[in-house]
Amino acid sequence: MPSREVLAAYIRDAGQTDVTEIAKHFGLKGADRRGLRVMLKAMQGDGALGKRGRRGVAEAGALPPVGVADVTERDVDGDLFVRLTGAGGDTPLVRLSPDKAEKIAGAPGLGDRVLVRFVRMEDGEVEAKLIKRLGSSTTKILGVIRKARKETRVEPVDRKVKDVLLLTGQDAEKVKDGDLVVAQLGVGHPSHRYGPKPGMLLEIVGREDQPRAASLIAIHAHGIPTGFPTEVEEEAEAAPAPTLKNRTDLRDLPLVTIDPVDARDHDDAVYAQPDTDPSNEGGHVVWVAIADVAAYVRNGTALDRTAWDKGNSVYFPDRVEPMLPERLSAGLCSLVQGQDRACMAVEMRFDRSGRKIGHRFVRGLMRSAAKLSYEQAQAAIDGEPDDATGPLLDPILRPLWAAYDTMKIGREARSPLEIESEERRIKLSPEGEVISIEKRKSLPAHKLIEEMMIQANVCAAETLEQKKTPLIYRIHDAPSQEKLFSLGDFLSTIAIKWSKGEPATTKRFNHLLAETRGGQHAEIVNEVVLRTQMQAIYSPDNIGHFGINLSRYAHFTSPIRRYADLMVHRALIRALKLGDDGLSDVEVTRMTETAEHITMCERRAMAAERDATDRYVAAFLADSQGAEFEGRITGVTRFGLFVRLEDTGADGLVPVSSLGSEYFVHDDRTHALVGERTGARWRLGARVRVRLLEATPVTGGLLFEMLSEAEPADPNAPRARLGVRQRTGGRPGGGKPSGVKRGKSGRGR
Repeated sequence: MPSREVLAAYIRDAGQTDVTEIAKHFGLKGADRRGLRVMLKAMQGDGALGKRGRRGVAEAGALPPVGVADVTERDVDGDLFVRLTGAGGDTPLVRLSPDKAEKIAGAPGLGDRVLVRFVRMEDGEVEAKLIKRLGSSTTKILGVIRKARKETRVEPVDRKVKDVLLLTGQDAEKVKDGDLVVAQLGVGHPSHRYGPKPGMLLEIVGREDQPRAASLIAIHAHGIPTGFPTEVEEEAEAAPAPTLKNRTDLRDLPLVTIDPVDARDHDDAVYAQPDTDPSNEGGHVVWVAIADVAAYVRNGTALDRTAWDKGNSVYFPDRVEPMLPERLSAGLCSLVQGQDRACMAVEMRFDRSGRKIGHRFVRGLMRSAAKLSYEQAQAAIDGEPDDATGPLLDPILRPLWAAYDTMKIGREARSPLEIESEERRIKLSPEGEVISIEKRKSLPAHKLIEEMMIQANVCAAETLEQKKTPLIYRIHDAPSQEKLFSLGDFLSTIAIKWSKGEPATTKRFNHLLAETRGGQHAEIVNEVVLRTQMQAIYSPDNIGHFGINLSRYAHFTSPIRRYADLMVHRALIRALKLGDDGLSDVEVTRMTETAEHITMCERRAMAAERDATDRYVAAFLADSQGAEFEGRITGVTRFGLFVRLEDTGADGLVPVSSLGSEYFVHDDRTHALVGERTGARWRLGARVRVRLLEATPVTGGLLFEMLSEAEPADPNAPRARLGVRQRTGGRPGGGKPSGVKRGKSGRGR
């Protein structure tokens, strides 16, 4: 183990690093690696180190070479100053230097969030060089206009934003009560400490009572890029129809697309047949064909720049913000039934035990034989074919399922993480009103397509490694030791054994999930295991994918909607010499930047999609205030309980102030609120009945009243660790708890 001084010197020289890099540098493993985490946490507590992102560390006050910053101040000369996002007072204000990048990115202003390069000048001062604008920071507020007592206020729609802005003069005259607006914190300083702060109107974006306001709010709140510049649309319209030139003819191969019934694009098709090679008796050949987006979105074009900026498509219940213009996303790059389409295809061979024994990539021209939904395909296999699937049953569908039955053997031997996630589908009327919220069924058809896509992704990573071509991996780290300890603490409260010292493996988690499946704790154990996992990210450095239990994995199968997949396509074209539109040398040098950027875009999209869903759910429940619901406690905090309703999956808050008349201690080890006098407890996973008090569509907030009784004290339960005592019987701090809500986990493979 290095001393604190040696460790501090290494971090100072590195500028910014993380536990993995430090451990690798000093050759630390096992217990030493755990000791390193303890030392780093202590140094952060002492103020010697600051956090950088999720896992990064840096010397306190240090600036990374490249970082995301907020434009927070302007001096009397008009110069702008930025501060590293999320650093608080830990890092200094830095002058934003005018740069030629402004011609591309546009000149930033107060309230903007920017990507900058920090450069130390000859005089020792540090300047921030603009790389690109990323959207708005917290000094810009998306809010609703409220007019009362001759005041015009902007009340934020984001539950995390506490500032209310006050509009005056012409700004106040332009808006009406209920308008959705973007406003900016005024440059001047308010004359009083409390109450609304002066604001400036930037844009009127809609009305809060519009049926589709939920998506509109999410788009603006998270800075989702919308639309396409004229230049991009023109490039897309000029794209030619595909021909057979320099392509393998796959049009006689009866590939079919199987997608959700409401799918907006179709970028993958599949076909399978028994392997006729005598040496692979009982094996199967599986084809996966993917839209050849790289043929249309070439490096250096306006199309490519915009696709990089967006990073991915963003899907809402009522609309999609696509990564590519409709001419491509729903046209030339969508595998439309009966039409010739350019594709990148992989032919995979599996033996009778489900082990992949070979594969090859081709750049082809295909013609989809059918467009099917998951439900259609599954119904046909289950004995209920329709007019479309009847003729396809024997030649296409049954061979697909036969191949999948074989692939399942290999999947089970690999033992990927078997977490069950309950997705819900929001059904809207043509006017945009929520009709119903339904659970999405998990069908064998879903798992068939998932497994075939996973194997195609593995083939892409294996080929590029073999050809020594740089690529962006999809990586997923194993759970941290701290999370495993927390999981063990919780499981002990429901009498389930979990050895904290054993390493995390998917088989261990799957055994736990199988052991509890069907029992009273099945849902909450599934939820807690999900929360124990790390989030997957993109990176040019491979550490494997823990959740799928694969040593190499890259996203290849959705280039219409993910820039990561487009990069992998280009890498394959370069590696296999399939054209002149492969990965460029410039792209190779930017691989790390691109991986970090598209990871950020994915997080941004997930947050926006989740927030829009929350608001639609709140709108759906707004007419049910006063109604009673069955639910389950899915979060325990010192300020209250989060309850998820069984029917809709909606999450809301039961404030601790409404739980009784005694003090409650938050016991984070057992995930419970424990009555200090009686020992009665509210624990994670408990089934409860609640009454809906408030549903606020503009924020997505739900407020519940607890109707169930707390569990009586358990004389055998370990004594709760002392925490912040929560007095009930009145709202904590006199504040209004509505709108406080647990953020859902969203971890994409």
